[in-house]
Amino acid sequence: MNKRSIINEIDEMIETYCDGCFLKKQLREDKGKRAAHKFCIESCTVGQQLQFLGRELNKTTSAK
Repeated sequence: MNKRSIINEIDEMIETYCDGCFLKKQLREDKGKRAAHKFCIESCTVGQQLQFLGRELNKTTSAK
């Protein structure tokens, strides 16, 4: 994958799944911003996919 396509995929995933996410919103209200962020990073499958894409993006930028 090239850099542009990875960035587009990340943007699309965030717009589709993260913007307006009920779980994130509820966790922010109940437990705070930090707990919601931790959930997104550690437990959410979309968050895990975003991390993978971020690593791929780092590979493409460091390869040059």
